[in-house]
Amino acid sequence: MTHAIRFHKTGGPEVLVWEEVSVGKPGPGEARIRHTAVGLNFVDIYNRSGVYPAQLPSGLGSEAAGIVEEVGSGVTDLKPGDRVAYGASPLGAYSEARLIPADRLLKLPDGVDDKTAAAMMLKGLTTQYLIRQTYRVKAGDTILLHAAAGGVGLILSQWAKHLGATVIGTVSSDEKAKLAKAHGCDHVIIYTREDFVKRVDEITGGKKVPVVYDSVGKDTFLKSLDCLAPLGVAALFGASSGAVEPLNLGLLAQKGSLYVTRPTLFTYAAKREALVAMANELFDVVKSGAVKIEVHQTYPLKDAAKAHADLAARKTTGSTILTV
Repeated sequence: MTHAIRFHKTGGPEVLVWEEVSVGKPGPGEARIRHTAVGLNFVDIYNRSGVYPAQLPSGLGSEAAGIVEEVGSGVTDLKPGDRVAYGASPLGAYSEARLIPADRLLKLPDGVDDKTAAAMMLKGLTTQYLIRQTYRVKAGDTILLHAAAGGVGLILSQWAKHLGATVIGTVSSDEKAKLAKAHGCDHVIIYTREDFVKRVDEITGGKKVPVVYDSVGKDTFLKSLDCLAPLGVAALFGASSGAVEPLNLGLLAQKGSLYVTRPTLFTYAAKREALVAMANELFDVVKSGAVKIEVHQTYPLKDAAKAHADLAARKTTGSTILTV
């Protein structure tokens, strides 16, 4: 028997329970892995609270690193002992061991340790599709990034800076402003006391920006549209402040023929070949040192409820991992 965090009903952190589970042997196309580190992400709160419904009872988490213990029939590119990680899988990462579709697993290269991998896969792959696919950031661009001191924020700002962009980041406090500045943000706006629309206008000399990366949602989204240049892209990839209300599409015309998208990693990484290509690009920028992955908080896996409470209360910065 092994242990996992599961929830039998939706709700707050208190619904998470540490219980014994039976893992079993891998079936065709599956692998059994023993986790060494598990990533914490805001999407885990959406799953736990029912914003993104899961079939109950359910495991939790989509990002982890570990060692392959056994593979099922038809799995030819993995073997027991391989170091692997994943960031786009069915729920169940909050566990000591699990079965997982082998096509979701990525072999870890030398130079990327397990804790780093668990901290970067979901957030790093999210960053890849946002700045390399949703809107392809290029040298000379000025971009706006909300929650710049968060897990995705710290990776995205470094990577965008590496690509030659000027990064404007919004944060909620002076402490987070220092963190964002140290990770590639050229301009940091403390939105709790500054009007970020006005500041973006000042910083860009009235030109505004071609893209806004918004994971905050309700509190920022309509103002994000006001920061966009004509034909600009609003990429809403989260909703930490709550869901955005139904949008009057006429606003997009009024504000400059704007584009709005609500992308997800699972769509971009649905095909194995796309997932591998995205991961290789992520591994390359991390191994080169252009993007540094820092684990700012660590909790034992069995204390996942405390980690969730701290994440929701904005007590965390950057990446957080759960240790197994």
